[in-house]
Amino acid sequence: MVTVLVENRSGADVDEHAAEKLARRVLSAEGIDDGDLGLLFVGPDEMRSLKREHLGQDEATDVLSFPIDGRDELPDGVPRQLGDAVLCPQVVGEKWRAPLVHGLLHLLGYDHGADMERREAELA
Repeated sequence: MVTVLVENRSGADVDEHAAEKLARRVLSAEGIDDGDLGLLFVGPDEMRSLKREHLGQDEATDVLSFPIDGRDELPDGVPRQLGDAVLCPQVVGEKWRAPLVHGLLHLLGYDHGADMERREAELA
């Protein structure tokens, strides 16, 4: 079973249930049925700080991904530690679904390019 931990410290009203549901659907479509995932919603200042600290770019963004294990095959009974998808509601607004899918695909090992764009279109 996938465990999804959702935290909203953005100060914005977020449909956490819908975000969790979308995350579970994406993970299922990608064949992930056991693991741990964090969904974090932060404000623009925190997002800017995270992007500056981890990517060296001083700007807020819609989504950042922080993968943990990146492993495709684990021994039976060992759940994946997928990592965290961090979204900024003030940047993404009402169109948060596509950035969330984008962030989740990064956690699963996708890089920017045609394969990722195709999966985003199928899953968003």
